[in-house]
Amino acid sequence: MQFKSLQLFLDVVETGSFVSAAERRHTVQSNVTAHVKKLETELGARLFHRKGGARLTSAGRTVADYARRILHDHDEVLALFDGRKEGPSTLRLGAMETTTAVRLPPVLAKYHQSHPDVELRLETGPTAELIARLIDGGVDGVFVAGAPEHDRFHRIKAFTERLVLVGPEPLNALPSPEQLLENAFLAFRQGCSYRQRIELFLSSQGVTATRIFEFGSIDGILGCVAAGMGYALMPRATVEAYRQRFNVGILELPPAISELDTYFVTGAPDTWSPALKQFVSALTADESESLALQAP
Repeated sequence: MQFKSLQLFLDVVETGSFVSAAERRHTVQSNVTAHVKKLETELGARLFHRKGGARLTSAGRTVADYARRILHDHDEVLALFDGRKEGPSTLRLGAMETTTAVRLPPVLAKYHQSHPDVELRLETGPTAELIARLIDGGVDGVFVAGAPEHDRFHRIKAFTERLVLVGPEPLNALPSPEQLLENAFLAFRQGCSYRQRIELFLSSQGVTATRIFEFGSIDGILGCVAAGMGYALMPRATVEAYRQRFNVGILELPPAISELDTYFVTGAPDTWSPALKQFVSALTADESESLALQAP
């Protein structure tokens, strides 16, 4: 069933004749007739009574209702993609647990205020899982640690995190290698980029192996650290947001270990939906404002 056939069919319905429909579309009557006959053949039904003008049959009235909806939806999607209007749509995002807890709420709230018709769906996970979800089309874009090298990805630097060593209070000095060996590190499950920084930190302290216990939430990690179960590496902004609930100490680490950029990663710009395009625009605007505030 061709879109053009539906359009010419409705032209006949609205003008009342095949001749007038042809004149409206600047074509010949035989072309209009051919398209309507093609529709009738595909549907197995006669759409017009042709004696005394073009009058709709019962089947024709049913098709006309559907055709109007199809053409309306066609116009709606064109208007949506060329920016003439906004409509209901869905934006599916993924983010690390720490990014979701602290960095994203103001970003998502601001976006929702500007685009209330967009339904936001957010899932959390470690970097490796999020990248896999992006590749298989499960999400439109993800916030991950570091910039994955892949030609199909479009990357935008979103935030810069400073990881700190987290331990039971008081934490006034780096634990000795012996203490690091005796205690476990608490981290998110495999695929989390922060785990790589744990290994880098331990290596810098001459520790080649330690136990790493996996947890699925920030609350679980910080609660167990506060109880003396071990240490963690986590963004300072995240720990500060939770310190009223958990009695933990923090210790700064060298920039080579602590500084880690969070990127928003998505597909190439020519694959973006209008909702995703608006989100990227809002995100880059926020990043520009942030850099301007930090400038001397």
